[in-house]
Order: sequence, then structure tokens, then C-alpha cells
Amino acid sequence: MPELKSQSPTPQSDAEVITLGSTSLVPDLSGAVWLEDTRTLLVADLHFEKGSAFAQRGVHLPPYDTGSTLAMLEQAVQRYQPDRIVSLGDSFHDDASRERMADEDVARIRALTARTEFVWITGNHDTAPPDDLGGLITGQLTVGELTLQHEPTGGLSFFPEISGHLHPVAAVSRRGRRIRRRCFACDGARLVMPAFGAYTGGLNVMSEAFYPVFPDGKFWVWMLGRDDVYKIHSRHLRP
Repeated sequence: MPELKSQSPTPQSDAEVITLGSTSLVPDLSGAVWLEDTRTLLVADLHFEKGSAFAQRGVHLPPYDTGSTLAMLEQAVQRYQPDRIVSLGDSFHDDASRERMADEDVARIRALTARTEFVWITGNHDTAPPDDLGGLITGQLTVGELTLQHEPTGGLSFFPEISGHLHPVAAVSRRGRRIRRRCFACDGARLVMPAFGAYTGGLNVMSEAFYPVFPDGKFWVWMLGRDDVYKIHSRHLRP
């Protein structure tokens, strides 16, 4: 594992905290989120073996996405030392991903699931995650007041919810330049997490797919920069 730069898991300012319901969460530069009260680390949309899936269709990408994604996850685990890790669906790019996975990557996943309480939430890409890697497989999980699931609900919210699925990115204009980055998106009732996987793309939070999730159009994003997380209101975002 590469040497890590010093990074505190404790937020240094309000801009570095996401408040969902009455729960405070710390957004990590990797795209993970940290729940201090329950010592839970959340990630979404790992899409293990996306590269090998594309290769089977004749689109040849470097076959290192699973290893790169695992390296980022291992670094986040080293920073926060969680008691629990929850992967919010689409952890595997398809239900045949396990068959294409390198033995080394299988061993690394098993080391993570043996180290912590590990929960795999099912997604639309991995309706049947492999059951030989350790961890619990479920369609939904409740942690404190939070409901954790793969796809966000729409309309009126009845409970604080964290999901993935939409791979949110945000765009802003700065000094005549358009800057586009992965982001967390939250209106205080729902949080949509960025895709964690190395080969995952993104969908602009101003697109119509987000209209049901944030029905009044007012929300905040936490954009992932190179060295910091930037909190920006939706009114400042660009399509």
C-alpha cells in the first residue's frame, strides 16, 4: 500500500460536515463518508471488474480498476479504523464479476471483511453479490436514524436516507473555467454519494434524474477537489 499523507478524520470546519437529519457525517476526499458515532465507513458504487466486463465486449481498458479501487478503500480504512464498512450497492459491475476477479484482489476483499463488520447492499448491477467473500448481504440497512440503500427515493422524505446509484458530479464556473468534480449531494433529508470505483463516470446533479430526489431544487454539494472538499449551494452550479 502506498504511503499515506497525514489526514485527520475529524472535520476542521462546518464546511467539512454533512448534516443529515440529526446525524453529522464527514465527507472524505476519496468519496467515502464517515459516521463517527457508529464508527461506520460508507462507500457506494465500487463497480469491481468493470474493466474486465468492457474487455469482454471488445472495449479494452487497463485491467487494474478493481485493484485501484481496493487501494483507495484500504487507505480510507487505515485513516478511520472503522468497526463497520457498508458498500451501498453496485459493488460489483455485474453478477459474473467474481469469476473474473484476480486471486490477489479476492484475498484483499476477504481481509477487509474479516477485519470489520462488512455489509454489501445489493444494487441494480449486483443483484446477487458473491457469498464467498465474507460480510453480510442485504437490500437495505438501518444505522441509527439513517436508512442506507442503493437507489434514492423520490418525493416527500419520511426518514433520513443515504444512497448511491446516480454517481453525482457537480460543475461550477471559476475565472472563466468550467470545473467538474465528483460530489456528495444533500438537502438535509437525502444524501446521494459519489461513485467510489476507479472506472465510474458521473451524472450532473442539475440533470433531471435528480429532480425527484431534491424536489424543491435546493440542496448543497460537497465537491471533491485535489486537497479539500468544497461546500457549494445548488444555485451556484452549472448544467
